[in-house]
Amino acid sequence: MDPVSPTVDQPSGNRFRKLYSSGRPLFFGSFFVIAAALLVYSQTMSFVWDEGFHLVAAQLINSGKTPYIDFCFPQTLLNTYWNAWLLRTFGESWHVAHFAAALLVIGAVFLMADFVCQRFPVPHWRVACAIALACMIGLNIVVVQFGTAAQAYGMGMFLTVAAFRAAVAAVTKETPVHAFAAGALAGAAASSTLLAAAGIPVFLVWIWIYNRAGQRWSKAAAFIVGGLIPFAHIFWLFARAPQQTFFNVIQYQALFRRVNWGQATLHDIGVLTDWLNSIQALLMGTLALVGTWFVWRRSSWDPDRRGEFYLAIWLSIVPGIYIAVAHPTFGRYFIFLIPFTSMLAAAGMFVIGSKLGSPARSFWPAVLLSTLFALCLGKSLYEDRDSTRWQDYEEIARKIRQVTPPKEIIMSDELVYFLLRQTPPSGLEFSYSHRLQLPPDQERFYHIISQEELKRDVQAGRFYTVETCKDETIDSFKLDQIFPNSTDIADCTVYWGKVKPTSGP
Repeated sequence: MDPVSPTVDQPSGNRFRKLYSSGRPLFFGSFFVIAAALLVYSQTMSFVWDEGFHLVAAQLINSGKTPYIDFCFPQTLLNTYWNAWLLRTFGESWHVAHFAAALLVIGAVFLMADFVCQRFPVPHWRVACAIALACMIGLNIVVVQFGTAAQAYGMGMFLTVAAFRAAVAAVTKETPVHAFAAGALAGAAASSTLLAAAGIPVFLVWIWIYNRAGQRWSKAAAFIVGGLIPFAHIFWLFARAPQQTFFNVIQYQALFRRVNWGQATLHDIGVLTDWLNSIQALLMGTLALVGTWFVWRRSSWDPDRRGEFYLAIWLSIVPGIYIAVAHPTFGRYFIFLIPFTSMLAAAGMFVIGSKLGSPARSFWPAVLLSTLFALCLGKSLYEDRDSTRWQDYEEIARKIRQVTPPKEIIMSDELVYFLLRQTPPSGLEFSYSHRLQLPPDQERFYHIISQEELKRDVQAGRFYTVETCKDETIDSFKLDQIFPNSTDIADCTVYWGKVKPTSGP
């Protein structure tokens, strides 16, 4: 008999209830430890430089400005409006946005772990696989570092996982309500970040193929309608300002992300091979391949249950390809694959654990896998202990407030504008736009400013105070030569005072 056949591990009803009941405290104990760790990290060490322009955009929305029309923000907007509501309701602090992001990550962990706990085809392994999956997601270095920040990673991951749960329920229901919910959730994920958009066609095709009740056409229509609703605000903005909306949502992403990005192709190759340097990625990837092979070729599981794993497979492959061809791409973009790759890895753990040990002893593989993930995370956080944090930027903001007279203009990273609660000068709301060189009328129209124009403004004395963490900016703008005062804080420098005239370019 196949040692990984589910028939080997089918204890009697009373025995299973006893085993499951005894395993639930361990599962919930593990989950609450992960949840507590994510919340603590979000309030202490969590920091991503790019979250600055997300938080500034939320502040600008709360001040009455409209994205795309009043300032450049080449992102979809659901997460930004979510952050704006959080800041307006609970206070303008990065702690608020981080806490909410961590809760969304915790929600994604629970939804996936609960799914495995309920539906993994081998009952005696359900709790162990759920614990392992929770650790592979909640202790994943990428999830911890980026899911807890004020960007859209946490929201996008949560909504994609929720769409997965709704899609699985949709194929068994007569009415199209769950299909509508799956579409709305998948659309909301994409409306938070276009990195999650590739999941939409996967969910739609899977519901069509695996539908077991009700009409396929009605569910497909409901899914599509639900998927369009989260983009209503984009449609509204397009109706008001078609050129600015198209530029921010489509044109910038398609054409301008790689502008002035030296050796972008080599960068992408490095990102796509960086998993070789990660024990977590190697371990989860290997187990996911084993799990995929088993589900596809060897398992005697019920076809409907296999179909749920097939959905996880395609949610790992199709979005993975979509993200890999982004130019440039980054390792953190693959965060949306992690919940589904972890589900396949849990199946791989079951296969290997059943073959190497007693099929009845399911917890030891989960304990070993969870321990390895925890150790890898701990090592990464220890090595990252001296990196820049929000606390460093709070010190920078205090210094700028101290040395800058009222009504004087400052040039700084978006993080500082957020902490000072100052509206950035037009064109400084999104620093990556400085790489673009467009005709002057287009720059004004899209609210961007080029690096050369910014350099001229600095040297002409437009800004009383300048803060930067980039050596190339210091050298190119000749900041050490033109400002009479400066101080170093963390890895950044604050310059202030009346500028001195410079000669030459």
